[in-house]
Parts: sequence; C-alpha cells; structure tokens
Amino acid sequence: MSEIKVVPLGAGQDVGRSCILVSIGGKNVMLDCGMHMGFNDDRRFPDFSYISKEGPVTPYLDCVIISHFHLDHCGALPYLTEVVGFDGPVYMTAPTKSICPILLEDYRKITVDKFAVQNFFKAEDIKACMKKVRTVNLHELVQVDEEMSIKAYYAGHVLGAAMFEVRVGQQSFVYTGDYNMTPDRHLGAAWIDKCRPDILITESTYATTIRDSKRCRERDFIKKIHNCLDKGGKVLIPVFALGRAQELCILLETYWERMQLQYPIYFSLGLTEKANNYYQLFITWTSQKIKKTFVERNMFEYKHIKPFDRSYADRPGPMVVFATPGMLHAGQSLHVFKKWAPFEQNMVIIPGYCVAGTVGHKILNGQKKIEFENKQIVDVKLSVEYMSFSAHADAKGIMQLIRNCEPRNVVLVHGENAKMDFLKDQIVKEFGIDCFKPANGESIIIKTKPIVQASISVELLKRERSTFNFDSLLDDKALKKQNSLHGVLLLEQNCIKVVHPKEAINQLGLISQQIKFNSILKLKNQLLIDHDKSGIIKTIYEIVQKELDNVEIEKVNDSKLSIDNVDVELKKDLYIPTKPVKDGILPEYFGIVISWNIEDEELGSYVYSILKENLK
Repeated sequence: MSEIKVVPLGAGQDVGRSCILVSIGGKNVMLDCGMHMGFNDDRRFPDFSYISKEGPVTPYLDCVIISHFHLDHCGALPYLTEVVGFDGPVYMTAPTKSICPILLEDYRKITVDKFAVQNFFKAEDIKACMKKVRTVNLHELVQVDEEMSIKAYYAGHVLGAAMFEVRVGQQSFVYTGDYNMTPDRHLGAAWIDKCRPDILITESTYATTIRDSKRCRERDFIKKIHNCLDKGGKVLIPVFALGRAQELCILLETYWERMQLQYPIYFSLGLTEKANNYYQLFITWTSQKIKKTFVERNMFEYKHIKPFDRSYADRPGPMVVFATPGMLHAGQSLHVFKKWAPFEQNMVIIPGYCVAGTVGHKILNGQKKIEFENKQIVDVKLSVEYMSFSAHADAKGIMQLIRNCEPRNVVLVHGENAKMDFLKDQIVKEFGIDCFKPANGESIIIKTKPIVQASISVELLKRERSTFNFDSLLDDKALKKQNSLHGVLLLEQNCIKVVHPKEAINQLGLISQQIKFNSILKLKNQLLIDHDKSGIIKTIYEIVQKELDNVEIEKVNDSKLSIDNVDVELKKDLYIPTKPVKDGILPEYFGIVISWNIEDEELGSYVYSILKENLK
C-alpha cells in the first residue's frame, strides 16, 4: 500500500506562515511559502532547516506552488529561492505573479529600511525569484515532469487565488490555499470538480463560524460608519492592498453615490491606481456582474474615494480612511491608528482575521493600552468594531468543498487548534473519513489505496442499458444511488477490461458452466390455512410487485412465478418441521423455493429477503 507524507513548516494549528511539505510518489512538493505577521524575529519565516540542515534545498524539493499573493502565503519565497537556495520551478497564476513582487517589495522596505532587520532578502532577490516562476492557467493540466502533474481551480478569496490538484501516478491531493465558497461584489465563488483526491489539505481559519446574511452585515457596516461620521468622528478601516479593500470600496462608493454624502473617503496613496490596473488586466478573474458591466462602467474607478496622504491624518473633521496593512502590525494603518486611538469619537473597523501578536488582535481582545518597540504607549479609547468581510470559507463552506471533491482523507491547516478540533469532529461524523490536524514540524503519514483503472466493453454497457429504468432519471434520490455492474475482469497486454461473461467465455474458448442457488422458505401457518396454491402465488406476486417496480414479473403456472431471471415456485415434499394441519389434514404445499443464477445474485438475494420479511 502506498502512502503520502504531510509536514506543515507553517500554518500547522496556526494562522500565518503557510508552508506545507508533501511527499507523494517519490516527489517532494512545497505548498506556499509565507511569513508570519505576528513575529519580527527568526520565527517570521518557516524553518527551512527541516528540509536541509545546510546548503540549498534544490536537491530535496521538486517544485513550489504558491496559491495566492497574500504575504502569509508568499512572503518567504525570495528568502527560500535566493538566500536558502532553490533553483527549481515555482508555480502560480498570472495575477499572483504580477502582484506578488509589489507586495514583497513593500514588505521588504518596511522590514529592512524601517526596522533595520538583518539576514533578509534584497530587492534584486525578488526579481531573481520571479524569474523562476511558471504561470498556470485555470483548469490547465501542467506536466511538472514525466510523473507529476498539477491543475489549478478557481478559489475566489483574492484576485488570482487558486486551489491546486497535484497528481503523481495514481496518487493525488488537493491544496486549497485560502478560498471562499460564497461570491461577493467583485469575485466569484470557489469551484472544484469531483476529483476524489487521496487527501484534501484545506484551510480552517473560520472552522467554527457560520456567517450571517451578507446583506445584513453590509447594512450594519454602512450604518456604523455613517453614525460615527455624523457625530464628527473619524473611521479607520485597516485592509490589505488588494482583495477586501476593493470589496468595501465598491460598497461605500455605491452608498455614497446613492445618499449623495460629502464626507471624504481616502485610500492609501498609489494602491487604488495599481489595483484598478490589475483588475482591468485580469478582468476574467472577477465576478460575473463586473465582467458584464465592465464595458459600460469600470467598478474600480471611484468618484468618492481619493488618494490618502500621511498629513491627512491630522486634518480636523470626519473622514473614512482605508489604510494598509490589514492587521495593524505596521505601515500606514498603524501610523493612523496611533494618532486616532486616544479619541473616543473615532472608530476602527477590523474587517478580517488578525493573527495573534498583531495590534489588530490585541485591540479585538479588549486591550486598552498598546506598548510599542520605542517604549511608546498608546491609550485605546476609540470604538473597536469587528465585522467579518473576510474572504475565507466558513465552516459551512469547508463542508461544502469536501462534499464537492469527495476526498478520502482531510488535513486541516491554517487555523486555531481548538477550532480545528470542532471541525474535525464534524467532518468525521458527516463524511466518515479520517481527518488530521498536524502541528508545525509534525509528520503525518496517510496510507492510500491504489486505484485500478479498467475499460468496460461496449457489449456489457449495451446489456446494462437495456435493463436500465430511464424513469428513474426523474428521481434525484435514484440518480445519487450507486448501481453495481456485473462482469468478468480480463487482463490483456497489461490492460484491464470488464466484459460480459459470454464475451469472456468466447474470448477464452471456455465451456459455459451454470451455478444455481436454491433457497427454501417456510410459509407461515395462517397463509397455508387461508389460501390454496393459486392464492399463495397471487399473494407473492402482489408483494414482489409492490417492492420491485422496475422488474418484469411473469406467472409461469399456478405454482410458479418468474421475476426477471429469478424463479419462485411452490414445492411439495419439502422437509419442514411442525407442518400445519387444517381440519386434521396436512396442506399439499408447505414452502417455496427461490432459485437464481450467480449473475442474478443481487436480485435473487433481494427477492428472498423481501419474501422472508413479508411471509414469515
């Protein structure tokens, strides 16, 4: 029996620093290569020494796959390829390849230039890293080498996000990255076909959450902002440059237009323009509505949202500011927060998940004083609101994805340990499959069953078709029910074929032998006393007709029925103890014999069981 090994170097029972190693069919694949927003030391990157204690990791790694451009999924990639050393292929979608370098450079500038961190990747490392990237189109089967192939599926979440199916020989797994099963204003819902992988490695950020109505959430969001502005307050919305930012900008732009509001809305300088260019370039990745209306009106050209300058934070009067990054751990959003936090009339709305250790996480947990590296202490007096506009799948969405792709095992990553426990129990209970939640550095080995591929002869399919009840196509339950197909397995020149028994006999030059089953069923006393043989046969006919509506029932004679190829016959001289007596005379018949050939085993056994149940 084959096996697949999974080791998280990041995102194991944790959110952030996604990096999963999978060993499958003699190949080693790295899934994402992210950084952790909660750390500013060596823990910010995955522990690559697990792969190689010293020197490059190229000999031990066949390829790297990046699911999307968020830094907790790609932030350590230049460090891996240029500092640690990896010269193999890196796979990602075209939008991810376009946006990644910009976010990586912003991250490098903040980390190196502002905090003077040593042992970090350089600007030229980002360029060198991107030269190793090979782009993947949705649903395109990409051959990594002779044995391994990958295929990308639409993940929603952010522009260019993809789920990946990796296949080596007969083994396969699916890695989701971050995904969203619900469409929103600017992106569609994640989709995957029924690929039935050995393992589904899925994010579980919102493992215990089932979100409320999106419309209600949007209404509350707008109401809170409008009320704060009317009272003279300022509203800070920390966002990442692309993704939720566009979703919320479209929402506010539409509301401001409808209500003719004059309050200023600002977005971090330059990002609006860049985002607009990317969404125009990759319009095919957006939602159906945006694609339809794009020619008439570009939803990403805002009338009410203007570029933000740092000096605007000191301006008097109400305003709304979208600033990056989303977890208040650095950059412009943290700069604005420090200025506005001490004033009660102001508000900060956190629209997504915040990793432990970030300022966003601290204020959501009620912390009223925040201490920074330079001993600066900020009093948090402004209102703190959490409204989940996160583009991650909730518990319902995760269960839906499992239902869609039908994996044999599930591995949970990118989530909190306690929440994973709850989701794990639900998965095991509902689907009856094994579910794992490895910690960082913990190896799990999953045994996989080999899949035997076989072709089916046309003759066998024709015979099955002739007996198929086409009326059942109108019944949803009948469509979902699995039906068995009986045939003979032949091995011809390393190819396996399922053929009809008569075909096999002819091909192999064999003499046909018939195996017949006979089952005796004692009839209950009252039935024998109340009916003669024709009455008993009529009773049996009615039972079979009621239970089996798609078979042909023929009355052969007064004591025998034929149900397709299964015979039911009343018999004399059967040895049955405690024979019933009527008026001191033994009845002529005591029981029935049910007979069928081996190829009709399923129908014969079923007829026997229903008659035994109804005639006992």
